[in-house]
Amino acid sequence: MANTKTAKKRIKVIAARTMRNKAYRSSLRTAIKKADLALTHGTEDKAEVVRSAIKKIDQAVSKGILHKNTAARKKSQLAKRLNQVQAG
Repeated sequence: MANTKTAKKRIKVIAARTMRNKAYRSSLRTAIKKADLALTHGTEDKAEVVRSAIKKIDQAVSKGILHKNTAARKKSQLAKRLNQVQAG
């Protein structure tokens, strides 16, 4: 248990930051899942859904949620699948 006033405040700040990060990570995963579904089933405009997912990934990097290499890998995978669907 925290003893000092500073340590108690840090606990509160960390909890608030954790909740914010968790919410953002959840919306990021939802955007990626939507893009996956659009690419497999093709019900929506595929390019637009993938573009919005890539935008979410870039925002996550700027907020420190994702590492830049992880983001690059995810964006590459989405773009690769989009190109395969559009070509085939």
